[in-house]
Amino acid sequence: MFSDADAAALYDVLNPWDPDRRSDDGFYLPLVMDAESVLDVGCGTGAMLRLARERGHRGRLVGLDPDRAALDRAWRRADVEWVEGVAADARSGAAFELATMTGHAFQTLITDHELRASLTAIHGALRRGGRFVFETRHPQARAWEGWTPSNPDDVVDVVDEAGRALRYWHDVDSVAGDVVTIRGTVARRDGTVLRVLSERLRFLDVAALGGFLAAAGFSIEAQFGDWNREPVTGSSREIITIARRG
Repeated sequence: MFSDADAAALYDVLNPWDPDRRSDDGFYLPLVMDAESVLDVGCGTGAMLRLARERGHRGRLVGLDPDRAALDRAWRRADVEWVEGVAADARSGAAFELATMTGHAFQTLITDHELRASLTAIHGALRRGGRFVFETRHPQARAWEGWTPSNPDDVVDVVDEAGRALRYWHDVDSVAGDVVTIRGTVARRDGTVLRVLSERLRFLDVAALGGFLAAAGFSIEAQFGDWNREPVTGSSREIITIARRG
């Protein structure tokens, strides 16, 4: 069996949070360290906030995530506040200086209703002038076309915390409008499948994203097409957004 706890532990193995080596993590950590209060929406196992605390952040750090198994790992650090819930559960009036959604978590907001409810809640959780920083994959790059076991870059061999030699890859089940449904397969190296993890991701373009943000009361302070803060262009793979609450 490959449990939910195993899946959460595997996520940390596949996605080590390292701002000294990864440009996306290096983009977020200074923003977190400079804010006196931070809400990390979709915090997962809490790697970003745990590292911020380790590196000396003295303010309020709150992680919000619906995955209980991931939060079980986050809860190992008691000097960060961990809350079980979805983005729409963000508490109004909390007056955070910064809210984040890292790891393309924003793309798991699928329906228009879910997007509106989530953005409204995040807006309400920020203080006036507070910022919401997140990224979403630019649909023009068609990232899903590389999510296949025929792409050697998408097949990852790892050894998990239990010492098991594992292989992980993706398959795309469907592309319907701007929503892509994928499967992540966890298997032994001999091909024996241990777990299949399904996920849906929404790919919004710049105009659609801007419309949702404006309707929720955000203004766009900056948008970048990569982690080096270059502008969004016709070849950008990311839409990295810094939005400000009015």
